[in-house]
Amino acid sequence: MAARLFVIPGSHPATAAALMLDFKGIPFDRTDLIPVVSKAVLRAAGFPRATVPALKIEGARIQGSREISRALDRIKPKPPLFPADPDRRAAVEEAERFGDEELQHPIRQLLWWCFKRDKDNMRAYSEGAHLGIPVGLAVKTGGPLVALSARFNEATDANARAALAAFPDLLDRVDAYIADGTIGGAEPNAADFQIATSIGLALTLDDLKPLIEPRPAADLAHRIVPNYPGHTPPILPPGWLPEPATS
Repeated sequence: MAARLFVIPGSHPATAAALMLDFKGIPFDRTDLIPVVSKAVLRAAGFPRATVPALKIEGARIQGSREISRALDRIKPKPPLFPADPDRRAAVEEAERFGDEELQHPIRQLLWWCFKRDKDNMRAYSEGAHLGIPVGLAVKTGGPLVALSARFNEATDANARAALAAFPDLLDRVDAYIADGTIGGAEPNAADFQIATSIGLALTLDDLKPLIEPRPAADLAHRIVPNYPGHTPPILPPGWLPEPATS
């Protein structure tokens, strides 16, 4: 089975797709793309949209982590990414939707806000990637691409502050899914991969660690994606950060 996954290094949905392929035992080749430039590459590769993750498999082109999870279950049903029981499947699908539509983007906005302030932090997220040029050179010359990516993702001061304000409630949602058994079970499902990778990325930001580490959400991320690449030292204004939850 020939598969090729197109990713942007550090992308949490792309990481989710890679983990799901590994979970299924499907070998794949990975193509690392540079932000912004990725849009033209994906179009040239025949994908209808300019977003990652993008997967070529068995002659099909599939984009989006949720679309990929369903395609993988069709192509190789076992081990399953979704429960057979209809009610449990509905719960997993709703948690997966939350991870994709509500949790993912605020974390992405915070990361790009941080990269705007110090693009050198991008180096750690790209270590090991094959970008066609040395990682150091990509980072050194990447100022315009960072600015464009931050603009595309609306990583403004106002949106970064709004993302931080919403973050404790988002973590509460994750912890609730763990508590009711929707995610965090012995065998991971599509929602585990969708949510844990977003939390894993958030944990690479030192400013966010105190908000996450005391929670079950952190345990989930450490189990599903224990070595998420990247590190951003403290950079967010302290006055923007919410207080950590108290037990």
